Amino acid sequence: MCPFYNGKEREDRERTFYYAKPNERTKEKEIETIALKIKEIIQNSSCEEEEIIFLCIGSDRYVGDSLGPLVGTMLKENQIPYRVYGTLESPVHALNLKSTLKEINKQFVKPLIVSIDACLGDQNQVGYVIFKEGPLLPGKALEKTLPEVGDYHIKGMVNYIDSLPTSQFLNDTRLYTVMNLAKTIVKIITQTALFVSLERQK
Repeated sequence: MCPFYNGKEREDRERTFYYAKPNERTKEKEIETIALKIKEIIQNSSCEEEEIIFLCIGSDRYVGDSLGPLVGTMLKENQIPYRVYGTLESPVHALNLKSTLKEINKQFVKPLIVSIDACLGDQNQVGYVIFKEGPLLPGKALEKTLPEVGDYHIKGMVNYIDSLPTSQFLNDTRLYTVMNLAKTIVKIITQTALFVSLERQK
């Protein structure tokens, strides 16, 4: 059992967020800041490593929606000590999200879940990584009704909204942008794992 929940209202949780900009001069420091924050959350949660879950949502069938599976695959390749759901081989998407959550809830009691997904924003936000408290609303941009996911979430701004139908952005997004976002998110999480490990060695 993982005694993580502290009874905060969702509105209070949603006020807290951190972001990393696509600017090399500031991004490294922002990556470290987010990693340290997640390390603090993990330590305060009292969860065991297997109760900490990174749930990477998306489909590898569309470039714009492939951020989650890319991150999940790269996390597995980096052998982080936490549970990872959602990879290029076994993606977690709209069709199996509910069953995946059932599987997680059957196996764990109140795990600490960090959900990861692509999102759309303003044009000047493309390339940003945003970390927030509170659950993710997957499929919101495409007006899909899916369950809220996660105690915290990480979003990567893969594209922006203009006059085109929202679904078109999944095809018009640059793979270069998605890969850079995936690498940034993976770096945040691998640094988190390193910080947690170093703290436990003290």
